[in-house]
Amino acid sequence: QVQVEESGGGLVQAGDSLRLSCSASGRAFNNYAMGWFRRAPGKEREFICSIGRLGRSTACGDIGRGRFTISKDTYRNTVDLQMNSLKPEDTAVYYCAVSTLTVASMDASRFGSWGQGIQVTVSS
Repeated sequence: QVQVEESGGGLVQAGDSLRLSCSASGRAFNNYAMGWFRRAPGKEREFICSIGRLGRSTACGDIGRGRFTISKDTYRNTVDLQMNSLKPEDTAVYYCAVSTLTVASMDASRFGSWGQGIQVTVSS
């Protein structure tokens, strides 16, 4: 069982930036694609972005394009989500997940190992 852990969440003000990080146990970081999702209060889970195992392929949904950037830090062995110009509607629990694929995908059903999630709250 792959252990996935998110970090970097918290309370920020509208317009601020925040960087989330995700680590995965074992060989998951090197062998599989990883991605970020979020669930806002009262809403379904939404795909943000994913990145391939080599960091060369990325895929982002409507939420992730523009203000959010996904990247792999091979020094820290983390997959990071840089979020800029945050808005109150970005308030959500953010989840990191490990894919069963090696390349980036927008298909949530391809992600088999999930973290517990981390809260991001954006105040107006």
